[in-house]
Amino acid sequence: MLKLLFLETRPQYLLLSVILAFLGTSIAWYYQGTVNAWHAILAGLGLVFTHISVNTFNDYFDFKSGIDLRTEVTPFSGGSGMLKAKLLKPKHVLWTGIIALLMAIPIGVYFTIIKGLLLLPVLFVAALCVVLYSPLILKLHWPEWSAGLGLGMLPVVGSYFVQTGTYSLKLFIAAVPSLILVHNLLLLNEFPDIEADRSGGRRTLPITMGIKNAGIVYSVLAAAVYAWIIANAAIGIAPVWTLISLATIPFSVMAVIGLFRIKKPGSIINAMKNNVIVVLITQLMLAIGYLLAAVL
Repeated sequence: MLKLLFLETRPQYLLLSVILAFLGTSIAWYYQGTVNAWHAILAGLGLVFTHISVNTFNDYFDFKSGIDLRTEVTPFSGGSGMLKAKLLKPKHVLWTGIIALLMAIPIGVYFTIIKGLLLLPVLFVAALCVVLYSPLILKLHWPEWSAGLGLGMLPVVGSYFVQTGTYSLKLFIAAVPSLILVHNLLLLNEFPDIEADRSGGRRTLPITMGIKNAGIVYSVLAAAVYAWIIANAAIGIAPVWTLISLATIPFSVMAVIGLFRIKKPGSIINAMKNNVIVVLITQLMLAIGYLLAAVL
């Protein structure tokens, strides 16, 4: 049972939260000159618990709505498949999500006490994105913003705040690539699920805009990430070292090409694979860039 519950959390996806925490901590190190390693680890743990709750709640609501039964599971989308295979009961998945969220709450409370009430808005908005994503936000137009904000920008912002106790314009500028990348991670993973999502009343971009237009949105945003990184380094907002993240451009190009060849067998899976590489490695390299600028 424990092994099945562990697999239900989709541990292969939790690396994103670790990288986001690392990025926020590295930005804080660059601007503040020092960081608290214990706070960095604790913040990362809180993000992982929150991410687990997102994954499990999503599986639970997908199964209850019947979407899970129509979704084709891929290595990068379609949920864990545990409920569809009847390896776990819905109540087990639901309680896993609830417990994970409850374990994240004391961490948020701890940082609010020692760092200040300014952390509460970030925690409140992030919690809304987690709890309302599957039952409500996915039924609204352009739901991908929620993942970009709640699982992209806010983790970086929160990880920075627990180190510094403050926010800055440069921080929010630095977190924009994370917002876009995680938005695009969800967007591309929605393409194989169009019919299943439509049957469940969802209004994802591939459904509301069509495949071609949603592909254009993805492509423009993918290019915007690199343009943003280059511009910020050029004007001195971000350190030049962050330009090492441009190394993922070839993978981004391959993801775009694969997306527009969606009817070709295997093309969308390759696009999704390259997109995962872009999302994880770009942010990891950004974090390393800030870290190198801080210590050199």
